[in-house]
Amino acid sequence: MSQFFQIHPDNPQERLIRQAVEIIRKGGVIAYPTDSGYALGCHLGDKKAVERIKRIRQLDQKHNFTLVCGDLSDISTYAKVDNTLYRLLKSHTPGPYTFILSATTEVPRLLLHPKRRSIGVRIPEHAITLALLEHLGEPIMSTTLILPDDEHPQTDPYEIRDHLEHALDLIIDGGACSMEVTSVVDVREMPPEIIRVGKGDVSVFE
Repeated sequence: MSQFFQIHPDNPQERLIRQAVEIIRKGGVIAYPTDSGYALGCHLGDKKAVERIKRIRQLDQKHNFTLVCGDLSDISTYAKVDNTLYRLLKSHTPGPYTFILSATTEVPRLLLHPKRRSIGVRIPEHAITLALLEHLGEPIMSTTLILPDDEHPQTDPYEIRDHLEHALDLIIDGGACSMEVTSVVDVREMPPEIIRVGKGDVSVFE
């Protein structure tokens, strides 16, 4: 049965954040709030945890996971970013966008698109997520928490507990989240390509 932490969405309690990070480091799978919906997350490159997430969401082997990062310095480790692209990302992060970038060799193979060596990266504007990332010291491997028969992400931590308390190690209650998914923008070539329209305004990329 999962633990259930009630963490303040604006002023996260450091004690609970540290406990959550320890669960991630030990191979746990967590549900946590973002600036769009709730997400499932685990330690970077943890194959067993990734397989658990795939079973929860009934995902195939081609599903792209996302690196949720604390700031742009993390992104440059895992993705190829030149000066022009850096300025573009800087002006739109943090926020509800997932950017598709060309991956570096630092990215675990189980995270990569099998043909394109691309990776989804995002920096959410949410205090709990950013506190987790600061204490973890590296990105969280994540995917939006959409249950197999649903179209929209989970937004209520109590409903998540009803559905998944036996499948997760931790559920973080950070209050209700938006029902909208992130906007997905492929910035590997210019002009950018809009892959999915979501919460983030994509008109600036068109």
